[in-house]
Amino acid sequence: MVDTVIKRFGLLGRNISYSFSKGYFTDKFNNENFVGCSYENFDIPEISGFPEVIKNTTDLKGLNVTIPYKETVIQFLDKLSKKAEIIGAVNTIRISKKGKLKGYNTDYYGFKKSLEPLLLPQHKKALILGTGGASKGVAFALDELNIPYTFVSREAKENGIDYDLINATTFDNYQIIINATPVGTSPNVDAFPLIPYEFFTDKHIAYDLIYNPAETQFLKKAKQQGAQIKNGLDMLIFQAEKAWKIWNK
Repeated sequence: MVDTVIKRFGLLGRNISYSFSKGYFTDKFNNENFVGCSYENFDIPEISGFPEVIKNTTDLKGLNVTIPYKETVIQFLDKLSKKAEIIGAVNTIRISKKGKLKGYNTDYYGFKKSLEPLLLPQHKKALILGTGGASKGVAFALDELNIPYTFVSREAKENGIDYDLINATTFDNYQIIINATPVGTSPNVDAFPLIPYEFFTDKHIAYDLIYNPAETQFLKKAKQQGAQIKNGLDMLIFQAEKAWKIWNK
């Protein structure tokens, strides 16, 4: 009897016991009868531990990458896709038969595909809350959709404004507000980005990359003002399926 070939996949991150990816891919492998495939969490306290993960994990074919390593993992990769290089963040890694690591960004694809159906003519400009790795994929997707955007940050940055400067005029000028920070993620479900929610209207989209909880305080507060809301679950599913295609090229 020939042993089943094992293909291992996983998620690289920190404090990822809550992970969407492990449950999603484990269910996928079971439901779609992918025999010999497994998915596990590689929860490391520092990115410096990443080479050990690669060295000690046999049959590893691909990884997803989550907070806080989407940018710092790049230094350990052999190659980047053109889009990942432009974005400057990686959330998918393909491992070749020769052990070469190539980084991709499927976040931008998942975000774009989930936002597109919501867009109406009044949705002309976007505010991106946060400037981390996740925000970079969002910005790239908005570029592809020809939607101008501005980052919101606690520190002064190029193409950015401070949270304290957001007011009624800001909401008049920006009709899509995107939370690309981890603020409000379970278990810290009472937290929310500090913006003036009273200025949301039914002309606005509030999009939260967080999927757990399904309705964050950010989304609840925007919804109370009539805004259309969307969480990050569809984005995750789209980016996961894109990652699966990349691993199986």
